[in-house]
Amino acid sequence: MRRFVRATKRRSTAAATVLVAVVSTVTYAGPALHVEGGQIADVTPTSSGTRVFKGIPYAAPPIGELRWKAPQTVKAWEGIRTATEWGPRCVQSNRLGDLDPLNKRMDEDCLYLNIWTPANSSDQSLPVMVWIHGGSNLNGAGSQPEYDGSNLASKGVVVVTINYRLDIFGFLAHPELTKESVTNSSGNYGLLDQIASLKWVQKNIGAFGGDPSRVSIFGESAGAFDVSLLMASPLTKGLFARAIGESGGALTPTPAFGPKPLQLGEQDGVKFAQSVGVSSVSELRAKSAQELLEAAIKNPITYAFGIVDGYVVPEHPASIYGQGKQNDVPLLVGWNANEGSYFGARIKLDSPSYTERVRAQFKDNADKILQFYPPGSTSEDERASFTALLGDEIIAYGGWAWSERAATSGRSPVFRYFFTRRPPGAPELSVNPLAAPGVYHFAEIYYVFNNLHVMKNWPWSPEDRKLADAMSSYWTNFAKTGDPNGPGLPRWLAYKPSTDGQVIQLGEAIGMQPQPRRDRYEFLDTLYAKMGSK
Repeated sequence: MRRFVRATKRRSTAAATVLVAVVSTVTYAGPALHVEGGQIADVTPTSSGTRVFKGIPYAAPPIGELRWKAPQTVKAWEGIRTATEWGPRCVQSNRLGDLDPLNKRMDEDCLYLNIWTPANSSDQSLPVMVWIHGGSNLNGAGSQPEYDGSNLASKGVVVVTINYRLDIFGFLAHPELTKESVTNSSGNYGLLDQIASLKWVQKNIGAFGGDPSRVSIFGESAGAFDVSLLMASPLTKGLFARAIGESGGALTPTPAFGPKPLQLGEQDGVKFAQSVGVSSVSELRAKSAQELLEAAIKNPITYAFGIVDGYVVPEHPASIYGQGKQNDVPLLVGWNANEGSYFGARIKLDSPSYTERVRAQFKDNADKILQFYPPGSTSEDERASFTALLGDEIIAYGGWAWSERAATSGRSPVFRYFFTRRPPGAPELSVNPLAAPGVYHFAEIYYVFNNLHVMKNWPWSPEDRKLADAMSSYWTNFAKTGDPNGPGLPRWLAYKPSTDGQVIQLGEAIGMQPQPRRDRYEFLDTLYAKMGSK
């Protein structure tokens, strides 16, 4: 039996915030590990032998005067801290429903990470995969059941999932915040959290049997947008060796579907402060988290694509990748067959009609858009073209441009995929707010993590299990070597930007095929370039 820190309470004094340990006794599954802040130990290994460490703090709580500041060094604790409970989710709305049914806690004190490791000693030097969750940078947590890292870890990697500040707490830009910072920037606090977690991994992952020289970052949706921004940022040099982006990429050069300039972000911040009835950042910091969250729900701001703040993101990612100034690491990127169905399923097309929407948005270029995304003769045809265009604008074009530019300006290999499997038993919209027709946005996550069991009532088939095993193997192979190929898997060739360039199809069939829809992405590429020159 040994003493350990089971929980902490905060006691405020005039001088500082003190962590008070609640002490108990327990038998550990393994020896205590030394990490930044103190000692830590797990209590119960999984049935596969993988050790799980939950709720490890990687930075100080971003509360009080630290709200809207870069993350600070983690606070030290006394004794041995157990890692058996998820850290609180970062403050967020419930617009996407109950994403994290096993973790109901939510707090501004949320900068925690979780680790799954198959290593039984610090000498094993296994590759590391750091997951950045999606949710439009407004929702989500590293503790969601579908992100359980046990099955990936069983394939010989250390898996890390993280929380990072979200919504108004993670991405608020404001002229006062810009002025008070030493970097003359504001708005990308969530990205700075992600960078802080990667620095923590570099310093501490060896204790869990991980190799800091073989860290891969991977993320989906907003997580993929963030991965593309981290790959473009000069602040991340040397923090990771490979990158994976699923359904996203922040290279669209328009604020509607790409990173917004700092000035625009600051304008959003000023309007938000006015909506709360205050005029200064100090007054905003005096507001409770609940007050700010309620105001953010009533006055939503898009944060999915990040901010070109001149510091974390020094210039637009399209320019960074176009000039070859990104962190040149192997890249694996792709998207799903029907990305737009999730975003468009709740939009009615009766008034204005689909064609009217296109003409209002694209004006002189509307006729060409309608050639690539024709309205057809039925409402079903119209809906299909609307969702195809929406999916390309929000997701597919950015991922395409990311892979295209990285493969052209960089020396490291790029591997492209196209996911074509709809999970069986996916609910209808009337049952689940996350549901969508076709091979919808985020459908691949169950397969990547090989966690089909999370959806217990879905009729998974042998084909689904085969695909999940293959995809999780491709992803972990890539983390190990920078190449997804391995024994027993169909060959995945590196992507070459050209009209006949091939990508791997991941679906009922697995194999190389000519890349679909390149003509659409090339047209959007030309259109965005024209818009950017005005």
